[in-house]
Amino acid sequence: MPDQTNTAVPAWELRNLTKRFAGIVANESVSLSLERGQIHGLLGENGCGKSTLIKMMMGVHQPSAGEILRDGHPVTIAGPTAARAAGLAAVFQEFSLVPTLTVAENIWLGNLPGHRARVDWQTMRDSATEVMARLAVAIDPEAIVADLSVADQQLVEIAKAIATDASMLILDEPTTALGLEEIKDLHRILRKLAAQDKAILYISHRLDEVEELVDCVTVLKDGRVVSTAAETEVSVDAFVAAMIGEISNHYPKVDNVREEVLLEAKGLRTANRVQDVSFNVHAGEVFGLGGVLGSGRTEIARALFGVDRLLAGEVKVDGQTLRLRSPADAVAAGIALVPENRKVDGLFFNFQGQPNMSISKLARLGSPAAMSLRTEERLTHELYDRLEVSASAKDRLVGLLSGGNQQKIVIGRWLFAGARVFVLDEPTQGIDVGARAAVYTLINELTAAGHAVVLISSDDNELLAMSDRIGIVNHGRLVDIRAASDVRKSDLVRASSEQETAA
Repeated sequence: MPDQTNTAVPAWELRNLTKRFAGIVANESVSLSLERGQIHGLLGENGCGKSTLIKMMMGVHQPSAGEILRDGHPVTIAGPTAARAAGLAAVFQEFSLVPTLTVAENIWLGNLPGHRARVDWQTMRDSATEVMARLAVAIDPEAIVADLSVADQQLVEIAKAIATDASMLILDEPTTALGLEEIKDLHRILRKLAAQDKAILYISHRLDEVEELVDCVTVLKDGRVVSTAAETEVSVDAFVAAMIGEISNHYPKVDNVREEVLLEAKGLRTANRVQDVSFNVHAGEVFGLGGVLGSGRTEIARALFGVDRLLAGEVKVDGQTLRLRSPADAVAAGIALVPENRKVDGLFFNFQGQPNMSISKLARLGSPAAMSLRTEERLTHELYDRLEVSASAKDRLVGLLSGGNQQKIVIGRWLFAGARVFVLDEPTQGIDVGARAAVYTLINELTAAGHAVVLISSDDNELLAMSDRIGIVNHGRLVDIRAASDVRKSDLVRASSEQETAA
């Protein structure tokens, strides 16, 4: 733990911070101290007020009551520019990059080096290279951000914050799109920054990751502090108890595997990295795909769903060979995909939850000329209740919902369509412990009903606990298939190292 002998006056402090929106209380009398040289975890379920709190700190929202102090003195943060000038930097869950600009331009946007109207492009590139070197990643400063992977874009966001040399760094779900080795690199960097007397506020739904990294934790529930840094034990069980009020099995796996094979993939090959992939999934089985980011797991999912055209091989459902020309063919055959990036590939943000679900099978609502909105409301609200979607979310646009409720609506879409094979690509990414438990329960319900599930997850504990068998993916190939009970986390780490060596 960092030396905290000089912490009489916190670097930053929130005192009784309150925020109301049209009578709705998002935060109520939230107080916490952020010490120099300390990594402070902030936990809570989706909708508990974490995002509102950090937006007040960054000047996006103004507090309804309470105050923010820097070095013991009250400060007014009028906006994001004022926050940066005061020494605050944040990495939000939603990217704030300009996709058409280079990595270097994004890192220094708003603070371009140079004199008067002239930009010193070489200094900008050299400085960006230095920042990326501190992250221990090889991203070309001249690369266009739109051409980068999601993981690399996340690293550019982190580089932007580190480049400001702020006194406090706020990270909101910074590892959502990162692989195991990238997470280790990030944690190493954060510890180094803490050792340099930076104050760090760290928000993540990956509780084991929080336990491993932070020095202390504050837990929010319904906009209030329910467990202070002084009260919260730094352990996963203590986090869960504070967040949801009870300690339960984090991974409630049920064995529902049947004899019959529901999904078969033979010799799959696509132009998008998939090479000679073969496996089958039984009814009631969870077949996990393990491997590092970029190993080809998502590309296999895209091949199964008809997003990427097959150059060779075949896919069968119930013994019937499919002609996968597009996702529409996959949907018609009973295959569903919950995509890795639900915000880009999975939802219509300008619609409410009902049309987001019913669009998967409009024929259930009647003829094209006379679709029944009453039927849509009845069927989708049954799914709302089954998936335990928040009551406040039922009449709101999907873009305004928490990550957990958004994910439930994506899954609800395929339940509405009557899918039999569910391909779940990072289904618990960016959602809280309560929503994760709901997803795990749903997986058990799907397998109990005889459906087949293909599970892709970068959370090794989740993959090992919720799968019946695991296939390890390396460079677009399925290199090994074993019972989940015979796979250890070290096997997945070794697969990562083998991939790096091969690369």
